[in-house]
Amino acid sequence: MRPVNDAEILGRLDELGLELPPPPEPVASYLPVTQSAALAFVAGQVAMIDGQLLHPGKLGQQVSIEMGQEAAARAALQALSALRQHLGGSLDRLMRILQLTVFVAADAEFIEHPRVANGASDALVAVLGSEGRHARAAVGVASLPLGASIEVTMTAEVSE
Repeated sequence: MRPVNDAEILGRLDELGLELPPPPEPVASYLPVTQSAALAFVAGQVAMIDGQLLHPGKLGQQVSIEMGQEAAARAALQALSALRQHLGGSLDRLMRILQLTVFVAADAEFIEHPRVANGASDALVAVLGSEGRHARAAVGVASLPLGASIEVTMTAEVSE
């Protein structure tokens, strides 16, 4: 398996009408990305645009499935941006995405967590191709930081 090509990824984003958001700044006491050997762990990302939460609230209440999918996609792109910054400003060392965990703030009756998480998964596959396919958990929670509807964590394989 060869690493992805940063220029190709940026071109694919452009074709999709997307852009990689600026690398997120931590909002608490943690590192955006840590690495051990060939594994890079991206800290949880909540969907932000210009410093504002994208679709705050809970699924099944204020936030629709489509809004949740949009927030999940944005959070996944933020995670990719954080990884890119960690790798020196390029994704050339990214081998593949191994795993995502998508936390969904939802009311007790909401059961469509996998559909919401598909927003993140589909975005990564659209941008990275087969290297974006991954294992995943979609987890319902009572609340998330800052009142976010979605939080995404990512584990990636990178070349050393």
